[in-house]
Amino acid sequence: MYIILIAAAVIPAIWLLIRVYKADRLEQESPKMLISLVVIGVLSTSLAGAAEELGDKILSPLSDASPFLYRFLLYFAVVGLAEEGFKYLLLKIRTWKSPEFNCTFDGVVYSVFVSLGFALWENVAYVLIYGFGVAMARAVTAVPGHACFGVFMGAWYGVAKRYELAGMAEEAKRARRTGLWTAVLLHGAYDFIASLENDLMGIVFLVFIGWMFRRALSIVRQLSTEDTFIH
Repeated sequence: MYIILIAAAVIPAIWLLIRVYKADRLEQESPKMLISLVVIGVLSTSLAGAAEELGDKILSPLSDASPFLYRFLLYFAVVGLAEEGFKYLLLKIRTWKSPEFNCTFDGVVYSVFVSLGFALWENVAYVLIYGFGVAMARAVTAVPGHACFGVFMGAWYGVAKRYELAGMAEEAKRARRTGLWTAVLLHGAYDFIASLENDLMGIVFLVFIGWMFRRALSIVRQLSTEDTFIH
């Protein structure tokens, strides 16, 4: 049973990793690089978890006094910022100075691999606790959700690398910040909307994830087609 549960948790992430890997048409990354990105994605779950636990303790007095504000701050200022922030930090440490980072689309590949390493490990934990039904639900929501956050962050990350090598340091910093905060806001919105359990918000959630998935796929197709080497 545990083998089945773990497979159900892992397969969606692996499938998405393969899809993004195949979209890298100019020069596919080395296995060493890709495996390291998945590993640091796994590592970021522990760092984010510790930050989220601390943030929740700080916000806990609000949970009874103002539940709506508590949820808003928890998902945007704590969960979204911690998870995307640690993904970004480890992503930058591992890849920014790497000689393999020589194409704009590499930013998407790197960011998505880190995000799906995070989602893979998180999904295993959820499934072992809550079972197969959770795996199926997360396979079509949370795992692709993390991939989408990675796409939005990675698109700007690749642009930032092009700016950096063109001697435009301030523009590079601005592009990296834009990618990070876009991912944080999308992640926060995803969790916040999902936490508002009523029929109307259920519809809003479906519309939101539908838009996000469609937009992320469009970005992957466009950047893959237009990808160029960075010199």
